[in-house]
Amino acid sequence: MIGLALLLAACDGSQPLIRHPARQPGPFPAPDRPVATIVSAGWSTEEQRDRQHEAGAVMGRSGIVPGMTVADIGAGEGYYTIRLAARVGKAGRVLAEDIIPAVRDQLAQRVARERLDNVSVRLGLPADPRLPAGSFDRVLMIHMYHEIAQPYEFLWRLRPSLKPDGLVVVVDANRPTQHHGTPPGLLACEFAAVGYLQVATQDMPSAGGYLATFRAAGPRPEPDAIRACRA
Repeated sequence: MIGLALLLAACDGSQPLIRHPARQPGPFPAPDRPVATIVSAGWSTEEQRDRQHEAGAVMGRSGIVPGMTVADIGAGEGYYTIRLAARVGKAGRVLAEDIIPAVRDQLAQRVARERLDNVSVRLGLPADPRLPAGSFDRVLMIHMYHEIAQPYEFLWRLRPSLKPDGLVVVVDANRPTQHHGTPPGLLACEFAAVGYLQVATQDMPSAGGYLATFRAAGPRPEPDAIRACRA
């Protein structure tokens, strides 16, 4: 658990260290860090990931049980979507989201082919996952957070989708964002800036890094009150 003092020091509201090009008008701050490019819909082969027991370990540590409603953000080829569908069972629901239309379409075909009646597939936007309000026990973001170009707006728009006891689960590598990871301290600060409280962080070698969980705490801040964390 990262100390509150460290979070407050990182979220000090000072001017970003990195100059950014002009962006579309809006009240949300730009991140003070590089944003990784989307290089693939698949992080690794499903066989390799299963040999590491990745999905089972992540779902177990996330507290995902039958009957839950779970969102798989940046679902890609559906590695987690398929396994989440089996985990939550017929009484549960999985919403798989991706921002690339062709990837979304391929995943929808896989879901139909495997007759996963408890799965829905949705096209999101880069800064808005477009999730229904008050719907999710867990929102999973697996090896994709570092690719979000506008993380503060994204997290702000994500917040209403959580149930009162819902959690956001992030799995990422502990390395700079331009190298397809997110340092845990930076992750915690960016979530805190949008009004999330960190619940826990655990090393997760089987998933290629660490697992961090967050819940919404207090009122959602106004967009123009959010201050970018210093990288």
